[in-house]
Amino acid sequence: MWRGLYTAATGMITETKRTDTIANNLANANTTGYKRDDAVTSDFEPMLLRRINDKSGSQDVTSFRGFSLGTKAPVVGELGLGAQVADIVTDYSQGSMQSTGNPLDFAIQGDGYFRIATARGERYTRDGNFYRDARSHLVTVNGEDVLDDAGMAIIIPEENADFSVSSSGNITAGGIAVARLGLVSFQGGNDVMIKEGNSQYRVAVTNPPQRPQTAAGSILQGALERSNTEIVSEMVNMIANYRSYEASSKAVVTQDTLLDKAVNEVGRIS
Repeated sequence: MWRGLYTAATGMITETKRTDTIANNLANANTTGYKRDDAVTSDFEPMLLRRINDKSGSQDVTSFRGFSLGTKAPVVGELGLGAQVADIVTDYSQGSMQSTGNPLDFAIQGDGYFRIATARGERYTRDGNFYRDARSHLVTVNGEDVLDDAGMAIIIPEENADFSVSSSGNITAGGIAVARLGLVSFQGGNDVMIKEGNSQYRVAVTNPPQRPQTAAGSILQGALERSNTEIVSEMVNMIANYRSYEASSKAVVTQDTLLDKAVNEVGRIS
């Protein structure tokens, strides 16, 4: 009974973590460049059960036409010991494009990330909602410098208010080449990207270290990449998740009732 109680409890814990993941996806449904997460669950290592004190012997139970499984007790089957969240994986599928008409907005079509200089070091993002600050630097909404393909801050001269960016990231202002947006990817692909919040990623530590390389994607000026979260699908997942949590909670109540009867009724000395 105790095992059943704990097994049902692990199901509740697992569904709680899945609910947190779904809620985070819904909260970022309108976040530019956000990639939805999904909780992947697995079961604990199952336990192999055998009948104990079985006096029937291998001849009566496990033998058939001269074939025998040995002298061990007959196998009953496997017993699951609960569920767990094995990993939180990110869905990197392309989000839809939203036209803004703002020349400082950029969307990535295909593979790649923008390079950002932060206090924690270089970071990467799909959020192309940029601004030009008082220093004429191209910056993010948090005031962090957007970097070019050489890892340097991008400076747009004040006198050149109008500028354009090609699909390959080349920036021209007043007909003069200014810089090239740093659109990079890594040999390990999206598997080495780790979320840090604020639509930013860092690269996992590997041996040998991952080095940024030119990405194969293209840049679309005057547009933003929307979140790839589908609100309707997430709401359906939320309802299904609630039903699973409810079933596990009822199993806990049932196990508790059985324990109560075992202690207070079956075990009572008359």
